[in-house]
Amino acid sequence: MACCCTLRLTPRRRSTRFEHNSTLGSKPVETSASSRRAALIAVTMMSLASPFMLSGVNIALPTIGAEFGTSAVLLTWMSTAYSLATAMLLLPSGKLADIHGRKRIFAWGVAGSALSALLCALAPSAALLLVFRVLQGMSAALCFSTGTAILTSVYPASERGRVLGINTAAVYSGLSIGPFVGGLIVQHWGWRAIFWITVPVALLTLWFTLNRVHAEWADSPDDVFDLPGSLLYAAAVVALIVGFGQLPSLRGLLILLLGVALTAAFLHTQARKETPLLDLNIFRGNRVFTMSSLAALANYAATASVTYLLSLYLQYIEALSPAQAGLIMVSQPIVQTIVSPMAGSLSDRVQARLVASAGMALTALGIVLLTFLSLDTPMTLVIVALVVLGLGFGLFSSPNTSALMGAVERRHYAVASGLVSLMRTFGQMVSMGMVIILFAVNLGEAAITPALYPRFLTSMRQILVISAVLCGLGVFASLARGNNHPDRP
Repeated sequence: MACCCTLRLTPRRRSTRFEHNSTLGSKPVETSASSRRAALIAVTMMSLASPFMLSGVNIALPTIGAEFGTSAVLLTWMSTAYSLATAMLLLPSGKLADIHGRKRIFAWGVAGSALSALLCALAPSAALLLVFRVLQGMSAALCFSTGTAILTSVYPASERGRVLGINTAAVYSGLSIGPFVGGLIVQHWGWRAIFWITVPVALLTLWFTLNRVHAEWADSPDDVFDLPGSLLYAAAVVALIVGFGQLPSLRGLLILLLGVALTAAFLHTQARKETPLLDLNIFRGNRVFTMSSLAALANYAATASVTYLLSLYLQYIEALSPAQAGLIMVSQPIVQTIVSPMAGSLSDRVQARLVASAGMALTALGIVLLTFLSLDTPMTLVIVALVVLGLGFGLFSSPNTSALMGAVERRHYAVASGLVSLMRTFGQMVSMGMVIILFAVNLGEAAITPALYPRFLTSMRQILVISAVLCGLGVFASLARGNNHPDRP
C-alpha cells in the first residue's frame, strides 16, 4: 500500500455546511446482489471474530500470567494496549479508507489480524505478546473503521438498517460465546489456541474480500492525508484513556487535563485544514449526525460498566462461581443478538429515532431495575433486568448507527464509521471512569469483603443512578435528532 502522506493531489475546496437534501449520502455504488452478500459476509465474519477473540483473551489472561510469570500490571496492559491501539487509529484509518478505498483498507486490516494472531500464538515472552497485541489492535481499527462504511456503501437506505442489524448481531454473538467457548478452549488446549483459531477465520475472510467483493469505494481521492493531525489525535486519545484509567489520583487528573488540552488543539487545527482528518463540518448544520453521535456516547457511557458491576455482584454478594455468573449474564447479549436484526429492519420502515429512543428508554428501565439489588435480591430480578437491557440496547444500536451513517456524504462514510467506534470507546472510558472514582471514594483500596458489601452496594447504586440519568439524556438526544431525510440512501 502506498505511503499515504506522500500522495498529494490538488485538493478541491468543499462546501463548509451540510444541507439536508437528496444529495446527502448519494446513491450506493452499483454492485451485484452476490457482491453485496459477499461484503456482508466478510464484514460480519470479522465483526464476530474480533469480539470473540477479545473476550476470549480476557478469560485467558490468568493462564497467560501463570505461564510467563507476568505481573498484574503487565497483564492488565495485555487488554489495555489492544484498546489503546484500536482507538488511536480509528479516525486515521477511516480517512485512509475514504481516500484510498474502503475495501483495500479493510483487507489490510484482515491481513494484519491474521498475522498478529499468528504472532501472538507463537509469542515466546510476555513482552513480545504485548507488542503483538498492539499490532492486533491496530489491525482491528482498520476493520472497525471500514466495515460499517462498506455496508453503507453497497446497500440502499431501504436495506441499511437490516444489514447493520445483522452486523450488530454478529458483534453480540461474539461477545456472547467468547467467554464460554474461550474458557473451554483455554481449559482443553491452552491460551494459544484462541489465537490459532483466529488465523484461519481471518484468512478465509481475506480470501472472501479479495475474490468475492467486486467493487472499491474511495470517495475522497483528492484529499491529502493529515499525518500531523493524526499524530495529535493519537496523543489526545492516549492521554484521555490513560488519564481516566488512573483517576482519582493527581497523576491521572494531570494526564486527563493534558488529554483535554491536546483534544482542543486537535479540533482547533482541524478547523483550519483544507483537507482535515476530521471534517468538523459534518457536525455543523447536521442535527441528525450530531445528536446520533451524542446518543451513542450516552448509551455506551451508561451501559459499559454494567457487566463489570454485575460480575462483582453475582460473585461476591450472590456467591456464584465465575461460570454461573457468566451463564446468567449471557442472557443480555443473547437478547441483543435476537433483537438487533429485527430492530434494524423496523428502522428501515419507520423513523430510526423512534426505534432508537424506545431502545434507550428500555435501557434506562433496565438500569433502574438494577438499582434495587440488595444483599438478598431474588435472581429473577437480575435476569429480568438483563433481558430488558438486552432488548433496549438491541433496539437502539443498529437504528442509531443507520441514522448516523445516512446523515453524511459518501466521502465521509469511513470517518463516520470510525466515529461510531470512537463513541463506543469514549463511552466505555467514561463509564469505567465512574466506577474507578466512586469505588475509590467509597471503598478506597480495600478488598471487597463481607464487611464492605453495604458500601459496595452503595457505590453500585450511585453508578447506576448516574447511568440512568445518562440514558435520559440519551433519549433526549435521540428524539432531538429529528427525522431522517426520505431521499437519503
